[in-house]
Amino acid sequence: MSDPLESDERIEGDEPGRRELEVSERDLLLKLSGPGGAHLRSLEKELAIAIGMRGNTLYLSGDFSAVDRAERVLTELLHILEERELSELEISRAARTARTHPDTRLRELFEDVVLVTSHRKTISPRGVAQQMYIQAIRRYDIVFGVGPAGTGKTYLAMAMAVNALQSQRVRRIILTRPAVEAGEKLGFLPGDLAEKVNPYLRPLYDALHDMMEFDRAQALLEQQLIEVAPLAFMRGRTLNGSFVILDEAQNTTREQMKMFLTRLGHDSQAVITGDVTQVDLPTGRPSGLRDALALLSDIEGIAVRRFSDADVVRHTLVQQIVRAYDRRDAELSSQNHDK
Repeated sequence: MSDPLESDERIEGDEPGRRELEVSERDLLLKLSGPGGAHLRSLEKELAIAIGMRGNTLYLSGDFSAVDRAERVLTELLHILEERELSELEISRAARTARTHPDTRLRELFEDVVLVTSHRKTISPRGVAQQMYIQAIRRYDIVFGVGPAGTGKTYLAMAMAVNALQSQRVRRIILTRPAVEAGEKLGFLPGDLAEKVNPYLRPLYDALHDMMEFDRAQALLEQQLIEVAPLAFMRGRTLNGSFVILDEAQNTTREQMKMFLTRLGHDSQAVITGDVTQVDLPTGRPSGLRDALALLSDIEGIAVRRFSDADVVRHTLVQQIVRAYDRRDAELSSQNHDK
């Protein structure tokens, strides 16, 4: 396929920090610009430049280094758009990744497909941290994904698990969470124990149903090729040929974490996800996740991948909310320390 960018030369006589790009294929230019130029406005914000469009030409202006970076980003995005559609959010995140990690090749991120869902949705890493996390899951038998909510830790682990099951690298998927939040309230919920803890497992079901048709997921659940269960149900078992995900691991006790990690059998791997700043255990009970990170991170075959608020991939406001709470918590901690 011909290069969609016919000319990316600096205009003779123009001031530094100005560039024009002529795009040979009109449909690619329309995909890049988005409805009413919405994508271009997002790119302007993320890349700190001004972008104008006339005919088949894009006009870039701003700081010279920013224009250089923008030219590379636009070129890569045009090549990606030759192969697949990109949403405004994906384009915005791609530009942000290029700004914060200048050496990253955007095409490598988008071409690193983890899973194509039953709804034809392509699941790929949305940033460098996610890509490193996925690569660790491919390489190591035990991976800890640690960071704030909204960074894709559990969702990507689930996608990797579904991929492993579909390609027959494992025989089953086991998804588990501690039901610490329930505490004494379990007795007030209707039904047997499984029904009582089911609300705490709902996020795992939601992610699963986002990746495959409901009927297919239900069939696999009924055949126990996919199992969703509270952590307490793991005791005494040996998990062979399995892809095991422990979610909300910050709410495990030391004993529970040890129990879980020692369940792993032959041809199995485990991904443990959690946020050590959101521990719901009773006061005085140490988090099993914190303990495991301190104790096990240097063991060969175990990988730890950390996410920050900069890696949040939910609604753009979520990142700002996480940062606001972190600032407040840091201030309170400092005040308490000074007393």
